[in-house]
Amino acid sequence: MTRGPFDVWAPRASRLRLSVAGATVEMARGEGDWWSPVEPVPDVTQEEVDYGYLIDDEDTPRPDPRSRRQPAGVHERSRTHRPEAFAWTDQDWTGRQLAGAVVYELHVGTFTPEGTFDAALGRLEHLRSIGVDFVEVMPVNAFNGTHNWGYDGVLWNAVHEGYGGPDGYQRFVDGCHAAGLGVIQDVVHNHLGPSGNYLPLFGPYLKSGANTWGDLLNLDGEGSAEVRRYILDNVRMWLEDYHVDGLRLDAVHALDDSSDVHLLEEMAIEVAALSAHQRRPLTLIAESDLNDPRLVTPREAGGYGLDAQWSDDFHHAVHVALTRETKGYYADFEPLGALAKVCERGFFHDGTFSSFRERDHGVPIDTAAMPTWRLVVASQNHDQIGNRAVGDRITEVLDDDQLACAALLTMAGPFTPMLFQGEEWAASTPFQFFTSHPEPELGKATADGRIAEFERMGWDPAVVPDPQDPETFRRSKLDWAEVEGGRHARMLEVYRQLGALRRARTELTDPSFLTTSCTVDEESRLFTMRRGDLLVVVNFADEPATLPLGDPAPGAGAWELLFETLAGVDLAAGTLTLPAHAGAVVAPA
Repeated sequence: MTRGPFDVWAPRASRLRLSVAGATVEMARGEGDWWSPVEPVPDVTQEEVDYGYLIDDEDTPRPDPRSRRQPAGVHERSRTHRPEAFAWTDQDWTGRQLAGAVVYELHVGTFTPEGTFDAALGRLEHLRSIGVDFVEVMPVNAFNGTHNWGYDGVLWNAVHEGYGGPDGYQRFVDGCHAAGLGVIQDVVHNHLGPSGNYLPLFGPYLKSGANTWGDLLNLDGEGSAEVRRYILDNVRMWLEDYHVDGLRLDAVHALDDSSDVHLLEEMAIEVAALSAHQRRPLTLIAESDLNDPRLVTPREAGGYGLDAQWSDDFHHAVHVALTRETKGYYADFEPLGALAKVCERGFFHDGTFSSFRERDHGVPIDTAAMPTWRLVVASQNHDQIGNRAVGDRITEVLDDDQLACAALLTMAGPFTPMLFQGEEWAASTPFQFFTSHPEPELGKATADGRIAEFERMGWDPAVVPDPQDPETFRRSKLDWAEVEGGRHARMLEVYRQLGALRRARTELTDPSFLTTSCTVDEESRLFTMRRGDLLVVVNFADEPATLPLGDPAPGAGAWELLFETLAGVDLAAGTLTLPAHAGAVVAPA
């Protein structure tokens, strides 16, 4: 059904008036509790106008639940926007498949000093130089205040004005496509932020109960059909109006849905149909804490049909192997064998006991059937850095060779690698949790909540930065001057070499679990991972290690060194000698 620009679903309203362009217009309830103006309204195809809704006898206009712009913030009037007015230049863009790709996660507000879409466009050649295929953008929907991670959004269709608004976002996606980069947008459908959420005044968007972050969305109760449509239309908006190539779905385990067809499966159905129509790949990536391959199993095989999911087990295994940190949820990953299991089987917890959860966790992957690229992995990401007490990167505790080994395992491993902004040059800037809630009481509650969060990890609450302090945000901005020299330039060259190697060798993008096998020596802390004919070797020990390589593949003359970390390695007479914390890739010549 075609709806007017000011039509709104509001089953809870007994009276509704549209406040638009200085006028107040009565609205009438129609079929399905959709309200429409009963008098002529401005022609929004000619110019943008500000508007809001007066619910019942209120005299304060509320923003549109489907608002496309909030120029004065999430508590104020909405502004119309015509996405079709943008002059796209990406008509020849055919998209990117996730298989074989490298993803780069960034936060628009801290990626550049300016913190805008337009400024980010100036760094795309840098991303291309390290082999990036997709830019994954942390949430850009409207939120309370001026700066935020984005997960406290309340108006999911509106693009944050401080980044450049909807026009700036369209320029960003168009520019990424011109540079040969796909765009994955991080979206949050599992909760709404704590300030500026007026949706319950209009209809039953929420239901009783709560998850870690807030009230539950009403996905299966009375009125849930329109709530689900609200979410599904948001999915379509990013893919159609903004031409993005995929979505990262935040914390899908927090979607409480008992419907016959889960919301995630319904998303997969609609996106697959849209992909077929647009004739380009459209990708759905779930963030999930469940370790359940059903999410990414095709629908015809009984799964939800999503394309991929984040896998924290890889991060935990790499982090513990390099840092030896075993507090909290890292405890189970202490043996080096945990890394081998993850690389060979995808999940570490696949029905095994999780000491942090105090119960069995996870479901085994059918490694004979599932392709490895369906797991998106990282040695660093916004969660694993920003949710530490002081937002510190592993750069703070690892030497350059250890950082190079983290890059090697991520880029040469069997999964889809994802890099986090600044990782590629060992950025010294932290990525801390920051907010800018105008309400003092909400700011205090946020700060207190952060301290409580870290108790189980054993971190000192005294060092947790105040999320509301503007300096916390400023500290988190990347310093691009670092790229020019010292360890930063050396590390950037490591990533460029690994990006080139990944594109040159088919073994590194082979999607079969069965072509990856690992060996570990817990005592010497030597780790090997065979990827087809290639051998990835990492010495996690503080002492040098020697590995006899044996004979190369039949018909090969000798072993060839394809990559080595900064300290260098020695390959001679079929023996590989690695300094402490060093890594290498060798293959039959």
